[in-house]
Amino acid sequence: MSVDVLAQPRSVAWLSRANPLAKLGAAMVLTVALLLTVDWVSASVALACELAILPLAGLSLRLLLVRGWPILAAALAGAYGSALLAPKTGAVLLEWGPFLFTEGSVESGVAIALRGLAIGLPGIIVLASTDPTDLADALAQKLRLPHRFVLGALAAMRLVGLLVAEWQTLGMARRARGVGSNTGVFGRIVASLGQAMALLVQAIRRASRLAVTMEAKGFGAGPRTWARESTYSRIDVWVFGAGVLVSAAALAAAVVLGTWNPVF
Repeated sequence: MSVDVLAQPRSVAWLSRANPLAKLGAAMVLTVALLLTVDWVSASVALACELAILPLAGLSLRLLLVRGWPILAAALAGAYGSALLAPKTGAVLLEWGPFLFTEGSVESGVAIALRGLAIGLPGIIVLASTDPTDLADALAQKLRLPHRFVLGALAAMRLVGLLVAEWQTLGMARRARGVGSNTGVFGRIVASLGQAMALLVQAIRRASRLAVTMEAKGFGAGPRTWARESTYSRIDVWVFGAGVLVSAAALAAAVVLGTWNPVF
């Protein structure tokens, strides 16, 4: 298979010009800041700033929903569980059998949901604006991570798109043979499990062949050089500084408005 098939198009967004480590550092600072407190003000400020920089990462709200719907679903599930199990303080909003929601519990659920979205969104922004090869170069050259690990991770990231295409091909092939055509929810679940097992087998076989090929070409032997040098620029200072500034603004807003709720 040619390299062009496996290669993903390089992003032309403004953030794609920043070093991947600068973007990871900014995301890490923001994540640590949001983990220090559970309140809706700090999460709202951080989330608003993250949504404002979506165009810089080449993302629209529609594309964000397509790529980040699992995070949204997890945030909603966390909000429901927190609102149901949190201490019941304030006025009662809904009481139906064992289900009891109060102002305090609902506020806790909203805070958890916003916090989850604010923590998860930077990861989507970084992945959308970062070429896997640039990330591998930065990890190996700047962080000095073992090149065997870096190159293995790079190959895995390059093959993700191929696995998606294979899932669709397997589905069409199974339907053409009359496999997995059962109706009903249970039948579809069984068919999906069988298809997932077939995809897993193919993925393991391809990974084994790729590992042997990379070893045969000398990817794991001795010190190696890199075709592209990973460098820092003025953009990286702006990106990391923006992460620190958003983190400080989020925490300061929570303290000023009296919603600061440290986890320790």
